[in-house]
Amino acid sequence: MLLLSLTKTMTSTDLSGKCLLLGICGSIAAYKSAYLVRELRRRGAEVRVIMTHSAEAFITRLSLQGLSGHPVESQQFDGDSSDGMKHIALTRWADVIVVAPATANFIAKLANGMADDLLSTVCIASDIPLIIAPAMNRLMWEHPLVQANVQKLIALDMMIWGPECGEQACGESGSGRMIEPEAIAQKITTLLGAKPLDSTRVVITAGPTHEMLDPVRYLSNHSSGRMGFALAQAAAEAGAEVSLIAGPARLPTPHAVQRYDVLSAEQMLQAVLAQIDGADIFIGCAAVSDYRPAQVHPQKLKRDSETLSLELVRNPDILATVGKRHPRPFLVGFAAETEALVVNAKQKLLAKNLDMIVANPVGVGQAYGFDSVDNQVSIYWRGGEMNLGPDSKIKIGEAVIKQIIARYHLKTSDETIRTA
Repeated sequence: MLLLSLTKTMTSTDLSGKCLLLGICGSIAAYKSAYLVRELRRRGAEVRVIMTHSAEAFITRLSLQGLSGHPVESQQFDGDSSDGMKHIALTRWADVIVVAPATANFIAKLANGMADDLLSTVCIASDIPLIIAPAMNRLMWEHPLVQANVQKLIALDMMIWGPECGEQACGESGSGRMIEPEAIAQKITTLLGAKPLDSTRVVITAGPTHEMLDPVRYLSNHSSGRMGFALAQAAAEAGAEVSLIAGPARLPTPHAVQRYDVLSAEQMLQAVLAQIDGADIFIGCAAVSDYRPAQVHPQKLKRDSETLSLELVRNPDILATVGKRHPRPFLVGFAAETEALVVNAKQKLLAKNLDMIVANPVGVGQAYGFDSVDNQVSIYWRGGEMNLGPDSKIKIGEAVIKQIIARYHLKTSDETIRTA
């Protein structure tokens, strides 16, 4: 019964009784909005559409009216509202606002408090969840001004979903594609419905560590932190209270995640110990340096000899330290290997008494892993395994969290039965 109930929670398509405002901006991705309206309606939601004037160049009002069952809104002042407050009436009606696609222009307006049309006015006049699904050329998405505006929206607790990587209408390939309508609908369903990690605390480590040699040099690795950040985002969307302990990583903090920045392995351990009390799940995704210099030189080392010998000492094993706690949380480790992936991952699973381990190949010639947008992993647990990818780290993160949820609930159910 538990597994049946869990599956129902994780794959729920019920948006019955929910009211959604869908904003559409002027992007070639606007055609996807028609599919999104249909998918939201299929799940039981009532949908009303607001289009910008630019959006009308890409998709017709009549199509969206037919799909939504409501007249499409676009005029801020058209006399339809007796008190002239259409934007207030719409926000009071809705449970959530999603702008898909959201252009660079609309993101800039919202980030800077501009309200010069119905859609931007509705967004600024609301206190309900606001979701932004960007869609634009990869160079536009990567531009520092666009990224700065995105960070403003994140800081204001708005949710940025996507974009994805892939082929674009302009013929280029890269990050900037609007995420697919089915993915948006499922995320909204999760956001508004019962969540499988409600009342659960999750601690996640991510990124590399820097082990200082002198004031300007350090020992490290190629980890970008993307996988750990994707896991944190997926866990938060599943309802968990998430503490993300991040080594040096230039990535935006996921929505509804508490982030703690650290530098070295020892700092990461101390941050973990400060957060681990009461945690239900611990995910050690960080690429922690195994060794650090025995001596940190106070001044920059000079190149005054042909050779230089360094003495290294072992860093603390964060995963093993957490595993020795009583009671310990559900424990998930990561194994990045250049050889014998399966053997090394399964040995680590047993040696550190983990509940699950996620393994991926890294090193020269590998298309996925460190500092890549995509990933391909294998998950192992006692008595089972599965392969994921290749896919984006965002999607891999969501799939890994789903497996963690299934194994975590199964274990807690077994423990409840044994102690009953």
